[in-house]
Amino acid sequence: MTTPPEALGQAAAHARNEEVALARTNVVGFSTIVIREFNRIIRIWGQTIVPPAITATLYFIIFGSLIGSRIGDMGGYTYIQYIAPGLIMMSVITNSYGNVVSSFFGAKFGKHIEELLVSPLPSWLIVTGYMMGGILRGLIVGAVVTTITLLFTHLHVHSVPIVISAVLLSSVVFALAGMINAVFAKNFDQISFIPTFVLTPLTYLGGVFYTIKLLPEWAQGL
Repeated sequence: MTTPPEALGQAAAHARNEEVALARTNVVGFSTIVIREFNRIIRIWGQTIVPPAITATLYFIIFGSLIGSRIGDMGGYTYIQYIAPGLIMMSVITNSYGNVVSSFFGAKFGKHIEELLVSPLPSWLIVTGYMMGGILRGLIVGAVVTTITLLFTHLHVHSVPIVISAVLLSSVVFALAGMINAVFAKNFDQISFIPTFVLTPLTYLGGVFYTIKLLPEWAQGL
């Protein structure tokens, strides 16, 4: 017994309608997560934007102006020019990580993450939404710190695509690191694991304040 063409057409139309409805649901859910994260960043701007700006200003005043004038050139640049890109990237990395880990763990702690998990949104879309929130905060803070940098010195940009790629990829990596940390963290103390054991060593040993050529050979390789 063959199926009438009309029934086949109705089944195909029904399948297309379901696909369109699912796609619309995914778009609405994803945009809702991103908008909520953006509003959270702006709403508590005194905690998300102002502290990194003050910290960067202090770094430039203390290390750039006061100490840097006595250090001299570093890698062919004045000391304040040398540390400027590292301080910008440091602000992007720490804020991309911090936004995701605090937001997602806060949702776990507040017991409202379950409402998101039982929604029809796929897991990868939820992760991407939180990741985009971290990227937004990293880029906003990075732009603020860059503006502050230009008040103290000028930047040498040799390749805009490479700079943009480095900023975006670094933001993505550490936003996802914040997500992983938040997923496995059992309490607020554990969300400081990556900042303590990864970000802080990278900050002070990764060539932000000096060229890694000054390190021992084994440390340079590491």
